[in-house]
Amino acid sequence: MSRTSPEGNADADITLDQTYIPSDDIVAREIEGELILVPVVAGVGDMEDELYSLNDTGKDIWCRLDGKKTLAEVAEDLADEYDSSPGEIETDVVGLVTELVRRKMLLLVKSDA
Repeated sequence: MSRTSPEGNADADITLDQTYIPSDDIVAREIEGELILVPVVAGVGDMEDELYSLNDTGKDIWCRLDGKKTLAEVAEDLADEYDSSPGEIETDVVGLVTELVRRKMLLLVKSDA
């Protein structure tokens, strides 16, 4: 397993068969029930909005991005937990991952196979 650089992710199409992991350049902290993502190096995140907070659904997605589960598997787990349609959850997962990849907070995991 290897990670791609954040720059390699910036314009990539996000698909459900991909696997992502948080960047080493991000620290996630829960403060008063909200998950806050904080860049620890310059150039990560937006200059205007360097802190990024996640709602409960976003937090549940973030916690499952372990570099092992595909986005489809993450969505399936969440669909069971939230008793929601897989299509709706897949849209939420891809939307959040797209935003976090754009902000260089997630890295695509490439299989070494």
